[in-house]
Amino acid sequence: MTQASAVTDLISERLVPFPTAHFLSAGDLNPPAALALLDIADVFVDLNRLAASEGGKTLDLLSGRTVVNIFFENSTRTSSSFEIAAKRLGADVVTMPVQASSVAKGETLIDTAVTLNAMKPDILVVRHGASGAAALLSQKVGCAVVNAGDGRHEHPTQALLDLLSLRRAFGDVGGLTVAICGDITHSRVARSNVALLSMMGARVRLIGPPTLVPGDADRWGCEVFHDMREGLEGCDVVMMLRLQLERMEGALVPSTREYFRFWGLDREKLAWAKPGAKVMHPGPMNRGVEIDSDVADDLSVSLIQDQVEMGVAARMAVLASLWARSGAIR
Repeated sequence: MTQASAVTDLISERLVPFPTAHFLSAGDLNPPAALALLDIADVFVDLNRLAASEGGKTLDLLSGRTVVNIFFENSTRTSSSFEIAAKRLGADVVTMPVQASSVAKGETLIDTAVTLNAMKPDILVVRHGASGAAALLSQKVGCAVVNAGDGRHEHPTQALLDLLSLRRAFGDVGGLTVAICGDITHSRVARSNVALLSMMGARVRLIGPPTLVPGDADRWGCEVFHDMREGLEGCDVVMMLRLQLERMEGALVPSTREYFRFWGLDREKLAWAKPGAKVMHPGPMNRGVEIDSDVADDLSVSLIQDQVEMGVAARMAVLASLWARSGAIR
């Protein structure tokens, strides 16, 4: 048996239908479903590494299916990884440039949904600046919708790839203490990670200045800290977040220089966490603002490049699992 055929057999054994018709929120998953996605994503990691070494091998799992990516906000990692993921599964992929579409002429989100629905795609991947946009689209189209980030609401596939990175680094997420640090208020990544990590048995802490931590954060099921040293003590993982200046109304931090002094992760602050702690960041990174390059680029502690690699595999798992559900329905 060749390595490629062995991978294909593993996919057939592990692939299970997605628990819901769409992937809009981390809450669409439950522990068994999340574990099933992680198991199939592990197989896709091997497939992707095989593809890199043997000239771009793909599967025909989504052959004849069409995946449409529509990003109303700029994206590098998420957009590219969804496109690569769909192509590795053999799908036809259409990436819609919003700036060159009728949206730029004033077309509403609903009209865009009606137009896309008439073209009969199988999966629609959407990023939008308004919270709830993906859920609204899911009500207007006849295909599966994947939320690639909606406003300040959620970014569920980012949380899934983070979970995959952590499981591969630690073996089990249950029992880990994960600190999510920085601009919590504007972070959809934080919200999805809190939900999924807590679901899988991790202990989650939120750390940030009072101006950047939501007033109801203490009701998220997390511990909330405003002191970096106190919050990092005993943590296994330190997940830094980008300072989202473009979403802020008014001056919520005195300056980026002062922000780094108190809240940016460097060697001194990392030493407050548990020995052997790992560092994560969903990207894009503002070096010298929320994280020091010396920490971000040190592969002995940083999982940041691993997160990028895991993004393709995790999104392949989501697309394949959604296909398995829709195929079963049909």
